Amino acid sequence: MHSPTRPDDQPAPSRADIEAGLTVELATVVAGARRRALRDGDHQIDTAHLLHSVIETDPAVRAAFDGGPQVAKVLGYLVQRSIGYGLRWQGSVEDSGAVPVVAESGVAGWSPAAVVAMEGALERAGTRGDRQVSGLDLLAALASDRDCRAVEVLGRAGVDAEVLAGRLGKGGT
Repeated sequence: MHSPTRPDDQPAPSRADIEAGLTVELATVVAGARRRALRDGDHQIDTAHLLHSVIETDPAVRAAFDGGPQVAKVLGYLVQRSIGYGLRWQGSVEDSGAVPVVAESGVAGWSPAAVVAMEGALERAGTRGDRQVSGLDLLAALASDRDCRAVEVLGRAGVDAEVLAGRLGKGGT
């Protein structure tokens, strides 16, 4: 499974477009991810910031993993991000290849892969007839992009992102 792509003739969403369909809970996730990015010295929210914040904020997301030890291991890798593990990511743009990295087509303050994840979460919510995105929608979108930083973290923590995405795709909400 790979991230959805945006047709060339479709304009990139704005930050307001992305954030308009969020529940209060997911808006809290985005705010937490933004604080993490600033604290880590990153110019953009990336998929690992989103993963960290959604795991900490949403009990349904934590329940989607194979128990507390797996969640603790994922959070452990995410915490290490700011003390060394993620330093190689600082100052670089996260690009999973889902959309071309072009300054004009980006969303200010968001990595291209994070934008694609949020678009995927919005699309997932829409397919079930919901206009608001849940934490599980975001987790499913993150786990579906095998080339993003969130999936790299999941893999290092022993989580099979493809299995997780598949489980969430089969009524995991």
